Parts: sequence; C-alpha cells; structure tokens
Amino acid sequence: MAHRVTGVLIFFFLFVHVLDTALVRVSPEAYDDVVATYKTPIVALLEYGLVAAILFHALNGLRVIAVDFWSKGPRYQKQMLWTVVGIWVVLMAGSLYPVLGHAARELFGS
Repeated sequence: MAHRVTGVLIFFFLFVHVLDTALVRVSPEAYDDVVATYKTPIVALLEYGLVAAILFHALNGLRVIAVDFWSKGPRYQKQMLWTVVGIWVVLMAGSLYPVLGHAARELFGS
C-alpha cells in the first residue's frame, strides 16, 4: 500500500512541477513569486517528505523486483521489507541536514 501511495504522491509532485515550470512562459513575475514561496521552511518540510517518498518508493521497488524475479524472493519478502525500512531510515537520517539545514538556519539563525 505504501508503494502505491508514494507513487501517487510523486506523480502529483511531478505534475505540479511541470505546471510551475510552464508558468515562466506565461508570466515570469508569477513564476518568480512561486519560486520565492519554495524557499520557505514549510516547503522545506514538504521537500523532506518528497525525499522520503522517493527513497521509499525506489527501495521498495527494488524489493518488489527481487520478489518477482528471484525464485526465493517470496520466501524472504518480510526480511527484505525490514531491510528496506532500515536502509530508508538511515538514508532519511542522512538527508535531514542537507534538506532541512537551510530552513533551520532561516528559523533559528546561523
């Protein structure tokens, strides 16, 4: 279920991204306003959520491939799921500062 939810979230992000990028042809001033809102701490949290969704979706996709194409995959799918979750937690912890560092500095100062 989480794989499908993250896939839908990523799809909607890409849809919005295409729309806001296309805005530059319609009104460069409006595009600049939209880009300015992307530099807020709230959007930084949303970016962290996007990183979480992409990482989980990619790692779980590799697990699904292993279950489908490895003859022993179905037997080990629970262990592979916990491995995916563990790797995901480590990568999310490692991406905390690079993604949210700017927002933290903006909120709390350098």
